[in-house]
Amino acid sequence: MPQALPNASDLLTHLVGFPTVSRDSNLALIEWVEAYLDEYGVQHWRIDSDDGSKANLLARIGPAVEGGVVLSGHTDVVPVDGQPWTSDPFMLVDKGDGRLYGRGTCDMKGFIACALAEVPNWVEQDLMKPIYLAFSYDEEVGCLGAPRMIERLMADHPRPAAVIVGEPTSMAPVVAQKGITALRTTVTGRAAHSSQVNQGVSAIHVAARLVTKIEDVMSELKAEGRVDEAFNVAHSSLHVGTIAGGTAINIMARECSFDWEIRHLPQEHFEELLGRVTDYASQLEAEMRRRAPHTGIVTEMLTATVPALANRDNAAALTLCHDLLGEQAAGGAVAYATEAGQFQREGLSTVICGPGSISQAHQPDEYIDIEQLEAGSRFMRALGERIAAQ
Repeated sequence: MPQALPNASDLLTHLVGFPTVSRDSNLALIEWVEAYLDEYGVQHWRIDSDDGSKANLLARIGPAVEGGVVLSGHTDVVPVDGQPWTSDPFMLVDKGDGRLYGRGTCDMKGFIACALAEVPNWVEQDLMKPIYLAFSYDEEVGCLGAPRMIERLMADHPRPAAVIVGEPTSMAPVVAQKGITALRTTVTGRAAHSSQVNQGVSAIHVAARLVTKIEDVMSELKAEGRVDEAFNVAHSSLHVGTIAGGTAINIMARECSFDWEIRHLPQEHFEELLGRVTDYASQLEAEMRRRAPHTGIVTEMLTATVPALANRDNAAALTLCHDLLGEQAAGGAVAYATEAGQFQREGLSTVICGPGSISQAHQPDEYIDIEQLEAGSRFMRALGERIAAQ
């Protein structure tokens, strides 16, 4: 074994150095982590994507018995294109201000670094229950990689007692998150000269009415009292992110499409919220086809729905966090989506808890406070001591 044990900042330097933007492969990072685990004799299993260009990594330290703890983190990061970074985003930079800068420092390679840094100690300790490392791909584009990793975990390993998803929460356990579904709606109209508006059907005009309806649904939900004050946005939210259509100012647009999302509260059903929009779309489509029979509106899901994390059945994970961190209040609920709901869907006690602040995620000059990285390391150390003492 190496003589000098690594620390979290050293490992974070390596992890940030891999530009694992979701559109690209993460295999170089996975291979590096595998080699690191091999140094300490840790068993690990790679779970590849369909095309083999990306992989999840599952590892186990300790005995193959029930009651273990899963530490879950994603290896991909969001792009840096067009962001005004003041340093190389794929080089960890210490500017002497108590922060470490680089893409993924808080979201969420800092958590992964804290876990990996403790591996040598966990290997030397007589762990009574296993600690699993569950590192996924493509979380940032719809939590695409984790389901097959979770399936392997449940099929091939004894059932864990708790899952900690290490998204940045400033080390305060979070017990609920919204679910998310990404969608694309395409409106097909009938092109005509813009001076002859009675001869065509503008896809852009129809799309605009749909976009307005999507926003109106949020007002309806609030008026109906369908809110949860645990969230800083207390209702399910619907948002149109991009829109494109038309060919020229003097042509009635034949096609217009827009990408949008629904972020639903744990107690809401995505299908019902989508239905409010698609029912209105059906009304618009009927109007369009009375004027031109080959027009229409089609809505498709771009990704499978990422399930919400509900504040239920989480006593084991929440108690573990409180025991390791002290009896601080739970961090409540977050509006962003994580892989936590996917673990909970399999009946596993799950919370979100990790170093760093979500306010820094996806930003230019993303950083993690060194104090937060140290807090994450203390958490990992205390986890090993607790499991060794059981």
